[in-house]
Amino acid sequence: MNAPTILDVAPAGPTRPIASRGVSLATAASLLLLLTACGPSDEPEEGPPPIRPVRVVTVEERAAGNTVTLTGTIQAKDDVNLAFRIGGQLLERNVNVGDRVTTGQVVARLDPSTLRDAVQAARANLAAAMARLVEARNEVERFEPLLPRGFVSRQMFDQAVEARNAAQAMVDAAEAQVSTAETQLSYTELLADGPGVVTARGAEPGEVVAVGQMIVRLAREGGRDAVFDVPARVKDEAQPDQDVRVSLSTDAQVQARGRVREVSPEADPVTRTFQVRVGLTDPPEALRLGSTVTGTVELGGGAGMIIPAAAMTSAQGRPAVWVMDPAAGTVALRPVDVARYELDSVLIAHGLTDGELVVTAGAQTLRPGQQVRLLGAPPPSAAAAQPGIEARVPPAAEPGPAAEAAKPEAGQ
Repeated sequence: MNAPTILDVAPAGPTRPIASRGVSLATAASLLLLLTACGPSDEPEEGPPPIRPVRVVTVEERAAGNTVTLTGTIQAKDDVNLAFRIGGQLLERNVNVGDRVTTGQVVARLDPSTLRDAVQAARANLAAAMARLVEARNEVERFEPLLPRGFVSRQMFDQAVEARNAAQAMVDAAEAQVSTAETQLSYTELLADGPGVVTARGAEPGEVVAVGQMIVRLAREGGRDAVFDVPARVKDEAQPDQDVRVSLSTDAQVQARGRVREVSPEADPVTRTFQVRVGLTDPPEALRLGSTVTGTVELGGGAGMIIPAAAMTSAQGRPAVWVMDPAAGTVALRPVDVARYELDSVLIAHGLTDGELVVTAGAQTLRPGQQVRLLGAPPPSAAAAQPGIEARVPPAAEPGPAAEAAKPEAGQ
């Protein structure tokens, strides 16, 4: 008897199509996935956000006004450069640096030989013009009585009068030439126009100097100034008639009072500072020219809080800062009113109170109510692991299951 084939043991009912089998398998897989999703998840739940480290600064109330100290030098109130009005060879210089001169004293001389010859030539021309003038006058005097009697024509008399007038003009011109030559000759001597002290020299005997070239610099007597280079902020805050206390840098007991006399309208192109001259009232002799001095001035700035510029941020288009609550270990964004921006700091007029902690580093990634810790302090978990250090757990906003779950986790 032959063994039955697969076709012999198959059920006699109608055959199920292949597509129905695929649908049944897909339905079973979907049910399996649903059952798996309903079961407990093996992935760990996300923990609380990390406590960010921040750097803070304690703000303090600044009184209205501050003291500014500057370093400068003593200079003469009036400095003049003595120079010749004409050019020539410098024959002699009678003073040196440090010498005192009086009014009208001869400071230097030029070689006067050429100009002396010019004076003699001008005087000779004047003498010749005077001789022609005398001749012309005599001729007019001879023709004048003869004109009514008809011995001299009107034309001859008029020519004589014109010659006399021309001779007079030549005399006037010659006199002017003599005066000019004598004045030029007087310019060969350089005179001091007032008492003072020579502070510099610009030429030596034997040199050929040009018109206006400085021969000596003279610091006139009658006043001394303390000269300072100040930044723009100090210049803007200082009053036009600001009182300044000036003291000698090597001896603070040597002091003098002064007032701002002159402020340069243009900043130095290199240092970007402005030169300020302070006129001293009755300065002592120890405040000599060139001495280094220290100036102290009280500026009337507004009261407020000084914070670093890095602590500034913005909230809804207004300046704001992050303020840390040390008890809760959280931060809050607080709007402030800015009184003035400086180079590396900001003066806050309103919005902060004395003793508050303002975040200066790490403020870019903060959000209101976020837990923070001071930079350099160990996190709560690390502090708990060290003996003798108590881990501080920030209190929860509201008591509930989240707060209860956080306690054992922080204690681990």
